[in-house]
Amino acid sequence: MSFQPRMSNQIEGFSVVGGLRRRYWNGITADLWDVECASYAGGHYVAQDPRLFILLDHRGEGRPTVKVSPKAGGAQKDRRESPISYIPADMDLWLDINGVQSIRHLDIHFDADTVRRRLQEEIDPQRLKEPQLLFSDPRIMSLAELIAAEIANPEPLHDLYGDGLAIALLVDVLKIVKSEQRKRGALAPWQLKRVTQFIEENCLRGIRLQELAQVTGLSQSHFSHSFKASTGMAPHEWQMKARLNRAKQLLLTSDEPLTVVAAEAGFADHAHFTRVFRKHMGVAPSQWKKAQRS
Repeated sequence: MSFQPRMSNQIEGFSVVGGLRRRYWNGITADLWDVECASYAGGHYVAQDPRLFILLDHRGEGRPTVKVSPKAGGAQKDRRESPISYIPADMDLWLDINGVQSIRHLDIHFDADTVRRRLQEEIDPQRLKEPQLLFSDPRIMSLAELIAAEIANPEPLHDLYGDGLAIALLVDVLKIVKSEQRKRGALAPWQLKRVTQFIEENCLRGIRLQELAQVTGLSQSHFSHSFKASTGMAPHEWQMKARLNRAKQLLLTSDEPLTVVAAEAGFADHAHFTRVFRKHMGVAPSQWKKAQRS
């Protein structure tokens, strides 16, 4: 599946040598650039998808300087010590180049959802949002060189070759690890943690299924099935359990009337609270409270 990167820039002082060389793989686009630089070159870049900017080679006494804003203090991008940068989606990046005659670099853009589906592994959302600027890793650089050579190859090999290299590079950069085996169709650990926390924080009001599905990034039907596979109960049952836990805490720590406890635990009224409590706990709230306190 061809993935078109969405990127805008305002640059000056660059002259592309040999034209853009680009390869598409499933959810990944890789660009190989050879550019000659004027006495000053640089500009501003922002992409709507996450990307990697890998400096393969440069000629001249200077070094490209990477900055997160026009007035920020920059840091040098060196092909030996700091050639790799991971830039999250929608993050601004500024580049100043003085004293450099030419640059060869690799840009890899990817669609995180497509990569996640292909790997059948979850990508930590926080890791996707955190930039990793100006670092070095020999394994990643070896993969980058192989990808660049394949892009430049006038007789490219089977797509699986370049695709495999690119996927391996992303797995390494994002530290995507194989998750613990879980029940078929169950939520990933981060999804389960996020949605149960959301329910705990909002259990006093009516929570729509659509809200819970959005928290996990799934469709409503997929979420319902996966939540039950993970917990053994439906989402509304989990919410009821959260309300009961809130009610039990109030019963143990306060002497408020049951009508107040029912309201503060999110139940419609005293009768509803008593009925649900007896169904799950086997006794009425007042009896449970007396037994616990004795």
